[in-house]
Amino acid sequence: MRALLVVNPQATSTTAGGRDVLAHALASTVKLDVVETRYRGHAGDVAAQAVADGYGMVVAHGGDGTVNEVVNGMLRAGLSPELPMLGVVPGGSANVFAGALGLPRDPVEATYRLLQAIEHGTSRRVGLGKVASSGLPTSTTSDNDRWFTFNAGVGWDADVVADVEAQRAKGREASPSLYARTALASYVNQRKRTPSLTVQIPGEEQITDLRMAFVSNTDPWTYLGGKAIRLNPSTSFDNDLGLFALRDLGLPTVLRYVGHLLVRDGNPKGGNLLRRDDVEYVRVTSKEPVNLQVDGDLLGDCTEVEFTSVREALTVAV
Repeated sequence: MRALLVVNPQATSTTAGGRDVLAHALASTVKLDVVETRYRGHAGDVAAQAVADGYGMVVAHGGDGTVNEVVNGMLRAGLSPELPMLGVVPGGSANVFAGALGLPRDPVEATYRLLQAIEHGTSRRVGLGKVASSGLPTSTTSDNDRWFTFNAGVGWDADVVADVEAQRAKGREASPSLYARTALASYVNQRKRTPSLTVQIPGEEQITDLRMAFVSNTDPWTYLGGKAIRLNPSTSFDNDLGLFALRDLGLPTVLRYVGHLLVRDGNPKGGNLLRRDDVEYVRVTSKEPVNLQVDGDLLGDCTEVEFTSVREALTVAV
């Protein structure tokens, strides 16, 4: 089998030594080519070319952003049963997609698992989420669509992503403590704003005056260090999307849900919470432009965005 290894050398836990070990191990099993990414979107470009060139597998070695770029590149020309298989060797800080698949988040252990999957031919089909918004940059997707593997969000979480990206651009290293501090600062700003989100779900009346909306493609929604944060525990790669939206961001409400998510094993409930666990489609509109993120990657601001579930979109080596 012909395989392409896409490496992001800037990812948090990716090293030259680890890349060489991974490449050497894979080269003993498949006919391997290796590309190191050089610019934002490069992983998507080479993954799209790998599809056109008939590769049997594309392996993403980097963080969730690298995986997202590779997935979007593979699907740039559309869904097809002839798409290459996706392999994942984590190299970032959170590695949510790998964790949700049950893959080791340690690069060495993940490499061994990938080799075993190739040898024994083990894989699974996974569903993906699809984002459509007139505000998305056309240079990164086709027809203004963007795929996401584990989560997307409008409002608070996207603001946190924007602030963390700005701090990383100044040389700060991404860490759970950085995200926690940034989330707290963003919360203070969120409290100053009036509720402006409206959510539409198939078969229901529209819900207005929401503060934030998180959409999950699987469980967990993310990790905080080694702790899984589970907003929609019954959501998985085998069913449709989960929605977690709050009507109120008062301190008692936020402390209640943050405490629940950190101490308990998911399944949050409450009067201020709008939660759905298996919906094919979610539409969010806003009176004012709000930030939008997918898989921890900031896409910019928008006033209207649609999230759609696409089942069995991709084959992943497990």
